[in-house]
Amino acid sequence: MESINLNRLAYFAAVVDAASFTRAADRLGITKTVVSQQVARLEQELKTSLLVRTTRRVEPTEAGRLLHARCVMILREAENAFAELAQTNAEPMGLLRIAAPNDYGSYMLAPLAAAFSKKFPACCVDLMLADSRIDLLANQIDLSIRVGWLDDSALQARRIGSFRQLLVAAPGVVRRRAVARPVDLAPLPFIANGALKEPLQWQFTKNDFERQTVRMNQTLTINTTPAVLAATIAGAGLSVLPDFLVVNEIKAGRLVHILPAWMLPAGGIHAVYPAARFRPPKVTAFVAMLMEEHKRTLPTMGRR
Repeated sequence: MESINLNRLAYFAAVVDAASFTRAADRLGITKTVVSQQVARLEQELKTSLLVRTTRRVEPTEAGRLLHARCVMILREAENAFAELAQTNAEPMGLLRIAAPNDYGSYMLAPLAAAFSKKFPACCVDLMLADSRIDLLANQIDLSIRVGWLDDSALQARRIGSFRQLLVAAPGVVRRRAVARPVDLAPLPFIANGALKEPLQWQFTKNDFERQTVRMNQTLTINTTPAVLAATIAGAGLSVLPDFLVVNEIKAGRLVHILPAWMLPAGGIHAVYPAARFRPPKVTAFVAMLMEEHKRTLPTMGRR
């Protein structure tokens, strides 16, 4: 059988929906003769009768009802494809509202937002940084970057990358006591991140099978991650921080990675969107730039 002409499927579906060749032709903006001829050609190609014509209505046959159900799905997919292609080719414009945690937003998104604004001058970025969760719908957020572990929700998400959590301290803190195993950490001063659900209890894993859970000795609690980093560098105690935030501090010698052979749970970095049929070009363009920046600047994040 030759390939089916999609226009004929559209004409046939319109006739079934309208229960009339005349009304279908009016909706399509073509003549009744063209609609009738194309549906007849479709019946010839399929070698089956699709419609029963009476003086008052046009009804689908059993085969026609089955084909119509498939036509609806096929035509909807075609419409979606064209709409997505049109959005891909469209220039990002308008206000782009992005929510993100303080640490990741300051480190990664603020410079990227500046580059994005230069590349797409018709688009204005409103970057809201907070370690507390921001309601996307209530605050009309186009895009949220969430670092850690996603809760079940009706929102749509796309994984951008991953990160490791590292136990770090200023060099002076480490020299005061010997630390050979996670259990040795319990008496040491620890800076708790108040933005986390469980800021004091941590599970360490070695070689994928040896595990130790430690409850840290809280001496200071701070509710923003950049401030936790500052206090850790100042020598107030140990803390657990994401690798993208401390890797340069470790290289510069301002922090030391404690127990590097023991791993803490890794987390994900996700782009989260309100549920919608299509995403505007400003959102897809920003996420594409963010993924490219991750590949360029954070190529080893999440690896051992």
